[in-house]
Parts: sequence; structure tokens; C-alpha cells
Amino acid sequence: MPTIIRSPVGRVAAEFGQCRRHGVESRPSPHGARIIPTTSYETRLRQLREAGASELLRGSRIGIEKESLRVSAEGVIAQTPHPEALGASLTHPHVTTDYAEALTEFITRPHRSIPDVMQELDELHRWVYSHLSDEIFWATSMPCILRGEKSIRIAEYGPSNLGMMKTVYRRGLGYRYGRMMQVIAGVHFNYSFSDALWEALYEIDGATEPMRDFRSERYMAMLRNLKCFGWLVPYLFGASPAVCESFLEGNPTTLEYLGHGTYFESFATSLRLGDIGYQNKREEETGVDIDFQSLPRYIATLEKAIETSCPHYEAIGVEENGYYKQLNTMLLQIENEYYCSVRPKVILQGLEKPVRALARRGIEYIELRSVDLNVFDPLGVNEQQLYFLEALMVYALLQPGLEMTRDVAALVEDNLLLVAHSGRDPQLTLTRREGKVGLRDWANRILYDMQEICSWLDENSPSGRDYSLALKQQQDKVAGLVEIPSTRMLEIMRANKESFFEFAMTQSQKVAQHFRERPLSAEKQQGYDALAQQSWDDFDAINSQPQEPFAAFLERYFAQ
Repeated sequence: MPTIIRSPVGRVAAEFGQCRRHGVESRPSPHGARIIPTTSYETRLRQLREAGASELLRGSRIGIEKESLRVSAEGVIAQTPHPEALGASLTHPHVTTDYAEALTEFITRPHRSIPDVMQELDELHRWVYSHLSDEIFWATSMPCILRGEKSIRIAEYGPSNLGMMKTVYRRGLGYRYGRMMQVIAGVHFNYSFSDALWEALYEIDGATEPMRDFRSERYMAMLRNLKCFGWLVPYLFGASPAVCESFLEGNPTTLEYLGHGTYFESFATSLRLGDIGYQNKREEETGVDIDFQSLPRYIATLEKAIETSCPHYEAIGVEENGYYKQLNTMLLQIENEYYCSVRPKVILQGLEKPVRALARRGIEYIELRSVDLNVFDPLGVNEQQLYFLEALMVYALLQPGLEMTRDVAALVEDNLLLVAHSGRDPQLTLTRREGKVGLRDWANRILYDMQEICSWLDENSPSGRDYSLALKQQQDKVAGLVEIPSTRMLEIMRANKESFFEFAMTQSQKVAQHFRERPLSAEKQQGYDALAQQSWDDFDAINSQPQEPFAAFLERYFAQ
């Protein structure tokens, strides 16, 4: 039966009144986690202001993971392997591959300032381009010309058990969801607060539990808030309102035909985040239901998903004559398979399972995954976006934690899908505690409430106004004074009578020229080349170690 590429059909959604707010006093949860007291947002602002908010926020850390498809000079997904000069994708800390050999991932270190993040991201791109021949990187989230599933070469990581595990996991994703969904690219914004801020909040709240537990539950409350109003990110920064017809593979679709081999939705902001993107949400036994109300409940439900076999995946099989199709038949092969717009994260130590690491050390940072590639910026993201996203992180931390029941989680997902597919509709309404509300009314309320946070952050910014200026531009977008990226993309395509491919190809060629005309200094180039060589040395060291049978390796890994 052919796949139907569809637009969202709204559920009969509960009102946001089901996001019950607790009283000021904290209380234990049935799973042992402390429920965060819901001091009002205004009180939080006052308390942090008195504690010296701008200084406490100075030590926050920011990192970027940016995916980009490597394509031929003709704009077709590259069939060549990950370039050897870029190092080993298994062991390089900053340049690797995601799902496919052609899906390159740029990873910055965590930095204390946004200009430093952008500088490293820029240097990584200039270095990588120095080792490409005529290939370039695709500038948009939705992919270039694809010639069917077989044109997407799954990433390979060498013969070691660790490398095999990464490759087999990707094979499994292909069998489960199709390879086409796996080459959609995006930007992940990673953020953590300073120890000084956590110590101040711990004292303000009168907390008594271990700091690790306090920090984790405050991060979980922050994460629930980000999910609640996370639709704001695709509305302001969504840049995937159209797709190349090759992505649809001839499947029936409810998308409209724009002409020239292009399909779109009239009011879409981010089809990447919509129903045509990679999801785990399926009917009946293949559905994955994760609880975000506390870290113990999150771990328990995620663990259940990686330990519960699924009949659909049992039918695929795991291994045939030594060839592994997937790691296992569970609802999720591993934790990373769970798709979510925002995740709690911890730095792993060796072959540690993420759920075990979270249980041992708690949440260390938050990963926001809902940012489309900015087609109008060479790096796919710009400083102004990051200034706004940092302020949004602080806003989410200071808001009272919402209780996210299953009905509310469904409602939150409906709001995100509505904005992804219809966010540019001036009449669009979303659902919140008070009932229906206009998207722009809700957006304006959030942006207004962020003003003091931006003033605090400005005290640490290069110009002294960077955060407030970034906020002002988002307010102008909501007011219609500045076009949101998805609108701008469609208007350019219509004005030039060009296809999505032609538009994206032109932008991609401009990006390539931007980096090729700015080579690194000899010292910087040598430094990055040395890092690539070190990754090959590390790769060889892993492969030279004795390897137990792959089945035994997997059994030991999953038995943690």
C-alpha cells in the first residue's frame, strides 16, 4: 500500500487547562522525584534580579550541531564516501556523518559566547570546503534531488563492533521508516546553565535534595515548557515550506503542486517538522509513549520502549546469514531513535547507554532540535537566531513547570503540527489553557515577557543590545514588518518562476563560493588537518583491538 504524505488532522484536543499548575509548595511525585514549586514567572524574575541574574547567566554554555547534505555539482545526493581528508567519521569530534555517508554533521564545542560558537562553526565549514572537489553542501533542510532509496548510502563506520553498531542502527532506521526521511537536515541548539545559576536557584527554592536531582527536575520542567510553546521556533525560523518532487517518490500526497517539480503547502513554515518528516508516532503497538513529567518517569518509559518487542519489527528480522538488518526488534533500537523536538542530554562515558547515564549523573544540557537550516545564511544559522534561542531557554527555565498529562502531550503535538503545516495562516488559532488563542496573540505575549531576560543577557553581549535587537526582529516578524523565512522562500520562487530545486541550488552555490573565497590561515588549516589525522589514529586503535562476536557485543551493551 503506498505511503500517503499527508497534512495533519487535528485531534479532539483537550484545553490547556489540563496543564495543571501546582501550588507554591513542592510535593513528592509517585516516582520519587520532587515536583518543582510553581512560583510565578514574575516572582522568578524578581528573585533572579536580586541575585544578580546577568552575572549568573554569564557562565552558560552553548553548542551547535548542524547537518548538511553533500551533493554533486549537479545537485544530486553525493554517491562518494565521506572524504578521507575530513578524518574518520567514527572518531572525529567535530566533523562526522549522521544517517548517510552524504549527510555531514558539524559539531562545535560548548562555548560561553555566541560569537565564539559561530566562529568555530565558520572555521569548520571553511576547512571542510578546502577538502571538497566539485561537491557542495545543500543549503536547505529538505533534500536535493534523490533518485530513490538506493541513492542514499547509509553511513559506514568501519569493522569494529562500535562501528558496526552505528551502521546497523542506521540500517534499522531505513527498514523501519524509509531512508528518504533520514536525509532531512536541521540544526540542534545545545544549552546548559552555569553551576552558579543552579546554586542560586537551589537556594531561592529552599531545595534539600541532592543538587543533581534538583537540576534534573528543573531541566525537565524547562523541557516541558519548551515543548508547550516550542511551536514558536518553526513559526519564526521555519524554512521548509516546499519539497522537491523526488522526495515524494511518486506517492499520493495532499501537498499542493507549485509547478516545476515542486510541492508545497500554502501556509507551511516547516514541513520538516510536519507529518512528512521522520516520526516514531504510529498507531497501536508501534507507538512510542514517553513521559516527560519527571526524569525517573522519562527514563522508565524510554527504557520500556527499548525493551518492548514490536511485531512489525519482528517481521523485518534482525540477522540473516551474518547480515544485520537492525539491532533488535524493540519499539526503539536505542534511545536516539526516539524523535522529539527537544531532549534531555548527558555526556556519555564510553559505551554507556543514555538511560543509564541519565540515571547516574542526571541531565547536563538540553538539546533543541526544531531549527530548520536557514537557507539565507551561509552557516545555516546566524547569531541573531542564537541570541533569541538562548533567551527562550532562560524564559522556559523561569516559567512554572507544567504538568504534562497524556492528553496535554497530544495537544502540544497538535499545536506543533498546526504551525509546521499552517503557521503562515493569519487566522490560525492554537489551543492553550484558556481555550483557543490566535497564534500571533500568543507569540506576542511570550515575546513581551522575554524583554527583561534579554536585558540581563545584553549585559554580557558584545554590543550590549544583541539580545534585545534579536527579540525586536522576532516581534517585527509577528507584526508582519519582517518576512519569516518560509514566506520569503516561497515569494522568491514565485517571483523568479523557479522550482524548489533551482532556488535551493542557487543558494547552495552561493554558500560554497562564500566559504571557498575565505580559506583558513595556514596555521588554522594545519591544526584542523592534524585533528583529522588524530581521528584516523584513534580509528585504527579501535579496529586493532580484539573484537568479540557482534551478537555477544550487542548482548553485553543492552544488558547494562
